[in-house]
Amino acid sequence: MRLALIRVLAVLSIVLGTNYVVWRWLDSVNWSAWWIAVPLIVAETYSLIDTAFFALTVWRLKERPGPIAAPTGTVDVFITSYDEPLELVLATARAAKAIAYPHTTWILDDGARPEFEAAAAAEGIGYLARSSEWDGKPRHAKAGNLNNALFATEGEFLLILDADQIPDPLILHRTLGYFADDPQLALVQTPQWFVNVDEADPLGSQAPLFYGPIQQGKDGWNAAFFCGSNAVLRREALMQLGVVGYVRDVERSTQRALRAAEAMLGTSVRGREHDEATLETLRELRTVVSGARRALAEGEPVAEATYRVETALDQASRRIVDRDAAALRQDLAVLATLPIEADAELQGIVIDDAALDRLAARDWTPLGAIDSVRSLLAAVRIDRPGEAQPLMPMATISVTEDMATAMQLHALGWRSVYHHEILARGLAPEDLRTMLQQRLRWAQGTLQVMLRDNPLVKRGLRLGQRLMYFATMWSYLSGFAALVYLAAPVVYLVFGVMPVTAWSVDFFARFLPYFVLNQALFFVVSRGVRTWRGQQYALALFPVWIRACTSAVANVVFRRPLTFVVTAKDGSRDGRSPWTAVWPQLTAIVVLAIALVIGLARLAVGTADGTGTLVNTAWVLYDLLVLSIIIRAARYRGPSLTASQRPETA
Repeated sequence: MRLALIRVLAVLSIVLGTNYVVWRWLDSVNWSAWWIAVPLIVAETYSLIDTAFFALTVWRLKERPGPIAAPTGTVDVFITSYDEPLELVLATARAAKAIAYPHTTWILDDGARPEFEAAAAAEGIGYLARSSEWDGKPRHAKAGNLNNALFATEGEFLLILDADQIPDPLILHRTLGYFADDPQLALVQTPQWFVNVDEADPLGSQAPLFYGPIQQGKDGWNAAFFCGSNAVLRREALMQLGVVGYVRDVERSTQRALRAAEAMLGTSVRGREHDEATLETLRELRTVVSGARRALAEGEPVAEATYRVETALDQASRRIVDRDAAALRQDLAVLATLPIEADAELQGIVIDDAALDRLAARDWTPLGAIDSVRSLLAAVRIDRPGEAQPLMPMATISVTEDMATAMQLHALGWRSVYHHEILARGLAPEDLRTMLQQRLRWAQGTLQVMLRDNPLVKRGLRLGQRLMYFATMWSYLSGFAALVYLAAPVVYLVFGVMPVTAWSVDFFARFLPYFVLNQALFFVVSRGVRTWRGQQYALALFPVWIRACTSAVANVVFRRPLTFVVTAKDGSRDGRSPWTAVWPQLTAIVVLAIALVIGLARLAVGTADGTGTLVNTAWVLYDLLVLSIIIRAARYRGPSLTASQRPETA
């Protein structure tokens, strides 16, 4: 019954929203003030698409009762750590060791700290640090830590926990059965829940809408994704992902080498019209290289494609050498007829096959091109010397390895499950700066995936999966729309510039039903879940979302490095003033307040329209209410919790 109501509200929201936005584009854009009118209608169009993605997400909302089959299989529990305190990591490791289902617990210490190794040995807990093969190679943060551990362990399944996530003793009993039910299941994700968050949750850490209706909705489309912790993964799926990634990387490297070879051979034929035989040889060789590129793109194995090219290279080189050697013999014959005394050694020269091979190495332009092509192919190394290990099962294209890995698994045909039961409890950031760093990293990583491996064009994903992944990525573009929503009422209240042609009956008759139905859909989907804090931060973090977009583009397109900061998980706080971190929001609050005063003053003296002022006053008040969470968050000094509520002693 609830799902039917959700679907009715979803359809009505999209229909009414489309009716409103189409009318806005066709009949109500104030083109004389296009500089604010066009950004506003673009922002409203963005919001409609966002509504459509949300409606599509919850269309198949799935509430699972739990696995049917009994748990089975061997398990390794991985606790990832970088710079967290020893006691915090040990608390998680002890709790992991106490999990009721038989397993092996490992601390994956990316800091390679001797005291951690000694403490793990004393507790009877496994310890893994990076091997020497990683020295001087890309480390890939948490993904690299996990990839290193995958080749040092053997369990059929992996439970991955962050250093602060205290697992429930029954976490494996409640999740492993799903894998027995479905041999194509790669992932079971459970919620992330934080014990150091009070009821007010001023930093918006709990995310009950995401770890609830949104993940349940994605689950209905087989697109629930890995969130980095509190998840069980099938080793076989990850290793297949590593092998496929390895093969595709070699294929891409070979394609690049062949493309460069084709261009090089094309250049070498220029200006050789006088040497028709050499020209024809180079053209034939270029045709072979082009054919190998096409065959590789159509799925031919790399070894077969490159073997044909290498054979053609040898034949072309020999033909050119043979012709040049024949010309050399003629020159020597002419030289022998000259009236000079012949040198004994010279008379005894024999140009055998070995001499021809040595001659082929001479730096003549055609042979130089051929030799360069041969070098290019030789440079395609199957051992991936630029990486610490050839296989990288966990995706390394993003600072958020979790989503990228899940998307790759789905593209290979594996399935996932979202199990909506709190089976681990951890620590959230306790100060504003740390929270902002965490949200920025999430957004940057998600946008890196969008730019490097866009789900809309990714092979292997179903349509629903493409849209579910892209919906998450799309949400991080909201910073630009938020900026417009903050600016538009200010422009009207201060300058009297209207982005719409009129605040008419047509406007309210279309906008209000759309707004009410949209909120009704949100209310029914959330069903008792406190989502207001999430709505506030969706707008209030607009500078973070904008910075994430610009920095992700700079990283992917212009190769500028991202600053990676590990979220503090020991209850410590950033000692710097939080106010400087939110100066854009504070500036927006001041500007909105000033605009409100000016707008009311203009109305009082009769220089402003009453309806327009009323609408924009309500708009400004809503914006101020939303942004007020930033002030509260900046003043926040952490929850007042008893010792028993902290995971170290849970």
